[in-house]
Amino acid sequence: MAVPAPRARRFPLPGRGGEMAALEFGPVERDFDLVFCHANGFNAATYRTILEPLAPELRILAIDLRGHGATDLPTELENRQGWGAYRDDLLALLPHVVQGPVTVAGHSMGATTSLMAAAQAPDLISNLVLFDPVLMPERGDVAPGDIAQSPMVQGALRRRARFENRAAAVAAYQGRGAFRTWSLAQLEDYVAAGFHDTTDGAVELACAPAWEASNFAVYDDQAWAAALVCPCPVRILRAEHGSTCRIDDHMAALSATGRYRIETVPGTSHFLPMERPDLVREALAQAVAG
Repeated sequence: MAVPAPRARRFPLPGRGGEMAALEFGPVERDFDLVFCHANGFNAATYRTILEPLAPELRILAIDLRGHGATDLPTELENRQGWGAYRDDLLALLPHVVQGPVTVAGHSMGATTSLMAAAQAPDLISNLVLFDPVLMPERGDVAPGDIAQSPMVQGALRRRARFENRAAAVAAYQGRGAFRTWSLAQLEDYVAAGFHDTTDGAVELACAPAWEASNFAVYDDQAWAAALVCPCPVRILRAEHGSTCRIDDHMAALSATGRYRIETVPGTSHFLPMERPDLVREALAQAVAG
């Protein structure tokens, strides 16, 4: 039987203020085996080349988080409090797409979102696979002014939001900055879904620079608190260089839970999924198999 091509999906979440967009892979006749959450500034389609080879065996739903891709949930910058809205969006979605606990995975902010959701609703999530999650136990001690001036926030605010077309965006990004370790196919997928067409014929980032910057700025210690109480098995694959999973001084606390398997992947950066898609697929398949 031929495996269907990836399909665009939309899920109304009236209690959350709009619809969540997603990309579905794999056989339609089975329940979802895996739900995947992307990193800050990206979208579900960014991970197409990583997830699609699993489609002959697994049914996967990769979602566009609030403020990203084709999801149209509200993006209000005023009075944001941490990443709880992402957690609550995921928890609102899961009962609509799965019949019981499901494997959930994610990259960076998406990994942290998955962890926070599992800590709050273990009946919906059976286990987690987290690729370089944002875990910074001491982040709560950083003054708000210092966060606002951090290189990650300032870099996001300076990000170019408009291009003549998608080809121009690909040309501007290829081999540069965060994209220097990406394949051309990965970059083209990110750009295809990461920009919206404008009325004047140009393209504009789906994740506005101010929203991306806000995600960096509002990170707080909710994530670390969730890590300590998350009741399900968690496998973390973190980067060797520039990791956002800064837990070296807290490994004993996580080990004491008996639920964590933590590995550092040699030679990788924060963009580990793009650099080691083979390892990512292996970890996801193992998690689903139990």
